[in-house]
Amino acid sequence: MTDHAQQFFISYAGTDRAWAEWVGWHLEQAGHRVILDVWDWRTGDNLVQRMDEALERADAVIALFSTSYFEDERWTTEEWTAAVAHRDRLIPLALEPLTTSDLPRVLAAKLRKNLHGLDESAALTALREAVNSGSRPSAPPPFPGTVPAAGALSTAGTAPTAGALPAAAPVPAAGRNRPRLPGSAEQPRVWSVRRRNPDFAGRETEIARLRESLMQESKAVPQALHGMGGVGKTQLALEYAHRFADQYDVVWWIDAEQPDEIPVHYTELAHRLGLAKPDAGAEANARALLSHLDTLDRWLLILDNAEDPAQVEPWLAQGPGHTLITSRNPNWAGTARATPLNVFTRTDSLTYLQGRVGGMDDEQADTLAADLGDLPLALAQAAGVIANGGVSLSLYHQLLATNTTRILERGGAPGYPAPVAATVTIAVDRLTDEHPDAIALLRLVALLGPEPIRNAWLESVRPRLTTIPGDSDDPMWLHEALSPLSRYGLARTEPESFQIHRLTQAVLRDQSLPDQSAAIRRDATALLSAANPGDPQSPGNWPGWAALTPHLTAQHLAPTEQPELRPTLLDAAHYLIRSGQTRTARDLTATAHAAWATDLGEDHPDTLTSAQFLGHATADLGEHAEARRIIEDTLTRRRRTLGDDHPHTLQSANDLANVLDNLGEHTESHRIIEDTLTRRRRTLGDDHPHTLQSAHNLAASLHHLGEHTESRRILEDTLTRQRRTLGDDHLDTLQSAHSIAASLHSLGEHTESVRMDQETLARLRRILGDDHPDTLQSAHNLAVTLHHLGEHTEARRIIEDTLTRQRRTLGDDHPHTLQSAHNLAVTLHSLRQYAAAAQLLDDVRNRLRRTLGDDHPDTVDATHSLAKALIAVGKPFAAQRLLAPQKQKKSRSRRKRR
Repeated sequence: MTDHAQQFFISYAGTDRAWAEWVGWHLEQAGHRVILDVWDWRTGDNLVQRMDEALERADAVIALFSTSYFEDERWTTEEWTAAVAHRDRLIPLALEPLTTSDLPRVLAAKLRKNLHGLDESAALTALREAVNSGSRPSAPPPFPGTVPAAGALSTAGTAPTAGALPAAAPVPAAGRNRPRLPGSAEQPRVWSVRRRNPDFAGRETEIARLRESLMQESKAVPQALHGMGGVGKTQLALEYAHRFADQYDVVWWIDAEQPDEIPVHYTELAHRLGLAKPDAGAEANARALLSHLDTLDRWLLILDNAEDPAQVEPWLAQGPGHTLITSRNPNWAGTARATPLNVFTRTDSLTYLQGRVGGMDDEQADTLAADLGDLPLALAQAAGVIANGGVSLSLYHQLLATNTTRILERGGAPGYPAPVAATVTIAVDRLTDEHPDAIALLRLVALLGPEPIRNAWLESVRPRLTTIPGDSDDPMWLHEALSPLSRYGLARTEPESFQIHRLTQAVLRDQSLPDQSAAIRRDATALLSAANPGDPQSPGNWPGWAALTPHLTAQHLAPTEQPELRPTLLDAAHYLIRSGQTRTARDLTATAHAAWATDLGEDHPDTLTSAQFLGHATADLGEHAEARRIIEDTLTRRRRTLGDDHPHTLQSANDLANVLDNLGEHTESHRIIEDTLTRRRRTLGDDHPHTLQSAHNLAASLHHLGEHTESRRILEDTLTRQRRTLGDDHLDTLQSAHSIAASLHSLGEHTESVRMDQETLARLRRILGDDHPDTLQSAHNLAVTLHHLGEHTEARRIIEDTLTRQRRTLGDDHPHTLQSAHNLAVTLHSLRQYAAAAQLLDDVRNRLRRTLGDDHPDTVDATHSLAKALIAVGKPFAAQRLLAPQKQKKSRSRRKRR
């Protein structure tokens, strides 16, 4: 590098931001161009794109090495590896004492300079030498026998060239104060802040945003961190104060819960600054302090736990210093810049728990974090209880489920004034007398899930809610009930919804009195029943079902408790199946079926409908043998109680034909579906959706039996009727179009098959999304047909994407996943990647043998494909041994569509 002006990108860990700003500021003063994320990137930018652009434009990357820099899951890894790979443009500077064992091996020999332990003059010299290493001198080198003075940056009488760092920092550029050397002896001369929390973890993004927001303002615009109790507002403010202490002259902590006490705290600070007058009162001394702060620029005031903006505003300092407020109240507009603080990200939760509790693996930490809703205070309490050996992890989970309040009262967390249960109870007690409507609403929604609750649900059902006091016709009732809940951090409000944390709900459920409980549960049932969005088969209603279903699956209302809720629960199950949320559907229907079978009887219509949906969900999960058992039992009961021609009985017969088809029993499936179609035509008519469903399934059965021409004829008639009666975008219509494309494929009309597949896939993606099982099935079939047209590369691209999505959404062992993996292997074979094909097919065959058995057609297909791949890699005898037991089993087409 030379002394001419250059462009540097600064790579650093979030905890070292003060160092990054110090380095960046001095480089800019020397005429260099600096790219620093907190200076140049805006909130919401695409970080990957901005980082790529910065690395491409920079002449070099200055990497600030510390132990934090090399922690897992930081962007710093991508930054230094890119710098090394691209012309080796890395300039490392150590901020801490590091040994070679602390660094990746490739970096150990690259460390240029150490900045730790130096005063500012020496650190500037080290920085200059690092960035100018290897450049030609701009003046004659000094005689080697002369030792220059420490920190000298140029020879006497020689002006520094462009890009050379000056020995003394010039006047700061407008809009950016000169940062101090981090870690220097230049600490605040006035300091009153609580002890730093040694267990603080995470929140790097929040701290970076807070620092950026504070530094952007030329005048003191207070920053108000707001959030529910226990979310860690005080801890974040405390960490900020300690992390950036060396950038301030005055740092003062004020307990602001009682606004009348603020002048008293200010008087203490005035006394420390020599401003207080003994004969003046607290208010006069406080005013004198505020006037004095107008003339200073390096001060930080932290008003912790301030609740009433109107009472705090008169005591906010002006001038170029910084004021940080923490509060449960979000209503700071016009007083401060409000910044919401939410619960931990799951990554931060895992980092915190595993740092506190030794031996906790990712799965254990993830489960505990989910149970506690990622609330920092709850995580701190749990870690304390478990780490101290008082309660095992499994017992903690048990107590959390059965005795929530009791376990949330245990294990005080350092830095927090009260445990979770007390935090909730104190806030509720304060509101009970003044806002009974708010507390009644809170107790009602404690029976719902922790997801957003739509205001419209409550407004529409208000006249039926018996536990909410006040005038049910008052259009402002909900706003007036939510306002105090928001102010005390018990609810997060949005324009059209609000949300209660799961632990707040759990504490309230535990505290509910028996004489109140029944009435509250009736109100909750009325609320959820009235919120039913309508036909669960219509994608247009799915956004409404997506919002409602988490509250139905929260299981705080027993499925048998209120008959009024049963139809909504069954509709929710139907929605979950149609929208591809199969596991959630099975959990909901299994719970409902078990409860209703006990309380209503196994032959009750609602019990049998829940069994019907349980069978659907089980089949969609690929567990066809278990689905067959459930469906056969349901069909038997419906025939006995409803008769052979009842629509519910015919639906179960249709379901049985489907599952037999999936089990490879195509002849029996054909017999049942033919009979079902005849009965549906006679009882429902030719154009009824259920009749057309059975016609489609008969065509599918004929397709599997190899009768492709007849299958196509039936499907074309069915599709015409569905388009006329249901519309082009109805899911049943799209399924028939999809099946016609399969028939065309089997008949060798591949070009027309691809056209129909592409059209159907585009519609499914628009209506259902990229990851819905029906969309993935359509994408799979398009790839199969492209393969037959010889477009192997495009087929591979589509099937690889489909397989990745299926593994994530359906699981590795689902039949659809395994069929896509099988067909990917066949495409790899066609592309002459024989070893990769053989490896993949071996895995597919083993999974199919375990899940479907040796004799299932899919297993037979996989065995023949694997044998072909083994021959291609030069293992004919292994292929022969593999095929020996298969002599009597006929393989189908290798490129099978669904």
